[in-house]
Amino acid sequence: MPRAIWSGSISFGLVNIPIKLFNAVSRKSVHFNQIDSRTGARIQYRKVSAADGEEVPAEAITKGYQLASGEYVLVGDDELAALDPEASRTVDIEQFVDLEEIDPIYYESAYYVAPDKAARKPYNLLVQALEREGKVAIARFVMRTKQYLAALRPKDGVLVLSTMVYADEVNDPYELPEIDEAGDGEVSERELKMATQLIESLTEPFEPEKFEDTYRNQVLELVERKAAGEEEVVVTPAPAAEEKVVDLMAA
Repeated sequence: MPRAIWSGSISFGLVNIPIKLFNAVSRKSVHFNQIDSRTGARIQYRKVSAADGEEVPAEAITKGYQLASGEYVLVGDDELAALDPEASRTVDIEQFVDLEEIDPIYYESAYYVAPDKAARKPYNLLVQALEREGKVAIARFVMRTKQYLAALRPKDGVLVLSTMVYADEVNDPYELPEIDEAGDGEVSERELKMATQLIESLTEPFEPEKFEDTYRNQVLELVERKAAGEEEVVVTPAPAAEEKVVDLMAA
């Protein structure tokens, strides 16, 4: 059974709703360890000094911020701890915005928000009010000594909290010459109409279940076959597709 990763309350105005956060997504990447092929033993890593190659004891390791000059400014854990945001157990809602105002690029990690038993009514009231108005709550909260900007939005009758990146963390696409020059190509009305028709012909309802991580499935199949006793499993790479620029008018 999933365990709550954070507990506290949603707070706005005079309203206080006790809640718990649960991971909304479980990553399913295939993880490998590095192994010494001669002995089958796992590879270990040691922290060594770049100056003399000697192993450095844990008590001698500190954090350093590299300056443009290449020198380091040393910062102690106690100094950083003094700057930690004040521990809080509330998701403080600061404002409400329309859902379409938030570009998905700002979303980071998602969590399901579950109410305590005594808070089910105000929880459902908030969910239904947000659904009816098409609004998202913008809030701040502290988890594991870090302050997060977050969006609270309704989804299928429950609240989802998505942590968000800050505006200065989003790269400006027009700083990239390739993108800055992308708008130079002239597009005729006929070409635009044909592109629209092509998009319409390929438009279908989004069904996430239709899409699978085929690479992960193939890796797991390879592991299972080798675990079953196959010494060598020859995987024939698919022929590389010839790269070509498709003429939209011809298509």
